[in-house]
Amino acid sequence: MVVEDQNLESGGSVRVVIKGESHLRNVLWGPVRWIKMLAKELHWSFVFGVVSLYGINQGLGGSLGRVATEYYMKDVQKVQPSESQALTAITKIPWIIKPLWGILTDVLPIYGFHRRPYFVLAGVLGVVSMLFISVLGNLHLYLALLWMTIASAAMAIADVTIDACTAYNSIKHPSLASDMQSLCSLSSSIGALLGFFMSGILVHLVGSKGVFGLLTLPFALASVVGMVFSESHVPGFSYKQVMSQCLSFNQRESTDSCFVSIQVNQKFIDAGRAMWRTMKCSDVWRPSLYMYISLALSLNIHEGLFYWFTDSKDGPLFAQETVGFILSIGSVGSILGATLYQLVLKDHAFRGICLWTQLLFALAGMLDLILVLRLNLKLGLPDYLFIVVDEVVSQMIGRLKWMPLLVLTSKLCPHGIEGTFFALLMSIDNAGFMTSSWLGGVLLHVLKVTRTEFGNLWLAVLIRNVLRVSPLFVLFLVPKGDQNTFKLPGEIIGEDSDSDEEKEEAQNLELASLVHSADRR
Repeated sequence: MVVEDQNLESGGSVRVVIKGESHLRNVLWGPVRWIKMLAKELHWSFVFGVVSLYGINQGLGGSLGRVATEYYMKDVQKVQPSESQALTAITKIPWIIKPLWGILTDVLPIYGFHRRPYFVLAGVLGVVSMLFISVLGNLHLYLALLWMTIASAAMAIADVTIDACTAYNSIKHPSLASDMQSLCSLSSSIGALLGFFMSGILVHLVGSKGVFGLLTLPFALASVVGMVFSESHVPGFSYKQVMSQCLSFNQRESTDSCFVSIQVNQKFIDAGRAMWRTMKCSDVWRPSLYMYISLALSLNIHEGLFYWFTDSKDGPLFAQETVGFILSIGSVGSILGATLYQLVLKDHAFRGICLWTQLLFALAGMLDLILVLRLNLKLGLPDYLFIVVDEVVSQMIGRLKWMPLLVLTSKLCPHGIEGTFFALLMSIDNAGFMTSSWLGGVLLHVLKVTRTEFGNLWLAVLIRNVLRVSPLFVLFLVPKGDQNTFKLPGEIIGEDSDSDEEKEEAQNLELASLVHSADRR
């Protein structure tokens, strides 16, 4: 007999087991039953969208794109590691303006749908940009950077759209919030595992530009998600008709249409005020500030390490296939981190998890220092074995550090503007990532770490590790509550309202139901 072990009143998570079966069989078949339970509770198209976008588009496609971009910048464009660090950070700008994509998906329906067309649009933009980079020869650095940024924007649009659905379902099904984040993280980690495993081989066989051509397939899948995604249709509201009638004052119906437009604009203003009111809530801005600080001060010096791995005569001199395999093994650590969080840590308090994961994150960085100083060879540990252990441990702890922050972010979103507000919070996180990359590039430049000179790379690693401890001084910004019971005050998330209109808005995925309600007046 299948039993869903859950405690909805206390906000506990759901665990699917079968009484009478052995523990081993439950462990083996548990993930399958878990996926089926999520598909039943949340609709199969949502689960398909999460797996396709987080797993294949971002996980597999993102990992292939990361390795291809690194070799493209190093071998094709021949830039310095600090320059590569700064330029690739520019491609993350579309992720910082995620609220813009969130507003578009929330308030601007296309053919009566608020999610499906944006999945399709993201797929088309990604396919076109990847084709241009892969087909055009001798592409100028900044033109290539432009197409990479467009591809990043395509992935960000798809991400913010599925994020909106995840945030909405996290509020509608609070007992499944941690399960949904686990599904997202596991999908991303498994996709990254496969992508990194194939990346080195594919770069060796078809080159970095050939890999960009293959990346059209994950983007095309985003369009498929848009075609099959289950979403309520919003009855016809013609923006063209409103604009034309507002310009034709001699028509009687133009007054009504302009009135509708004014009402919709007022709703947008009200939504903006609701977002500002929510951000002023200490339960929102304090953890948001902590997330930015913890990410920004964890300096990213990956490009310096990558050049050292592959170019330095004093370094390991790893081949392309080896780099891909090492990164894929690191994805195993990410999967282990997501699994460990799902099984053991998802019911613990936010502050306690952030404390220990931040400490472990700083300690894990010392493995890079040992490798750069070549102390592993003095201990009799070969480079290949040591860096595999380093990558697994670092990715596992990094995932454990990130998971509770994702859960916290999903719980900070008020009703009706889930997509836009979740995008706003995630843009703060992405700003932290970009700040980390730029500061890391500055550090590499100041310490004169170049394509051929790595004498001060160890010092860059040491400074990065020390700064990883600094977010603990602002740990008081993180709420003390546990991950299942924490929620915003009722007046912020809108649970106290019993009006029919607000109930209808809470049942929809989007803030754009405001457009429909204004159209009915």
